[in-house]
Amino acid sequence: MALSSKGTALITGASSGIGAVYADRLARQGYNLILVARSQAKLNALASRLSNETGRNVEVVAADLKDKTDLLRVEQILRSDASITLLVNNAGVGAVLPLLGSPVDDMEDMITLNITALTRLAYAAAPGFVARGTGTVINIASIVAIAPEILNGVYGGTKAFVLALSQSMLHELADKGVRVQAVLPGATATDFWNEAGHPVENLPQEIVMSVEEMVDAALTGLANGETVTIPGLHDGAQWDDYEARRQALTGLLHNSTSAPRYR
Repeated sequence: MALSSKGTALITGASSGIGAVYADRLARQGYNLILVARSQAKLNALASRLSNETGRNVEVVAADLKDKTDLLRVEQILRSDASITLLVNNAGVGAVLPLLGSPVDDMEDMITLNITALTRLAYAAAPGFVARGTGTVINIASIVAIAPEILNGVYGGTKAFVLALSQSMLHELADKGVRVQAVLPGATATDFWNEAGHPVENLPQEIVMSVEEMVDAALTGLANGETVTIPGLHDGAQWDDYEARRQALTGLLHNSTSAPRYR
């Protein structure tokens, strides 16, 4: 007997870390999966395990989202597969070196993946979600979206973009049945740190969250209707206050005359 399904979740950066845990959790919640990452071997191994353990249909797409041809292939899947009800925009890369110590070509590659690919995939998914009156976009940002001084400035800038895009998408699409969530993890025990040249073991362990705990918290935030989920922020009212102040400030930013302090 075929299992009932919540639809299909397409997850980028799905072969390991945050993406792989999202795949595990969503399969167990009742989603079929399309897993996107560069490593065919890792994708195949994960797909086999999840299919065997959950009975879900799991497809894999080996793609480098910095490559325009590969990116267009994934966009086409999002446009054409009406079973897709959830996009997890997780693929990304980071940096920890100071701005002047980071090769500008590496920074451009980061922008291509963290901003351009994420934006194009959101654009590819949104029209179908609107047409069907339902769908969810989860964009994985970072706490550096609101604290760019912590790590590399370009990395912080890319994640600030992800947060701003998510807030704007929700503003435009919420009344059309589309849910949008930005997830802002703090330090998480993934390969991010090794790839950035700063092993996670070198961080104070009291600030490092396991991937499983981070993803479980994020999915609880989604179920609770949060637009912005910060798994490591224990007092959620502090974010609510921050956001209320930001919204209040927005209405004060535009006037026909400059402020007296500038005259």
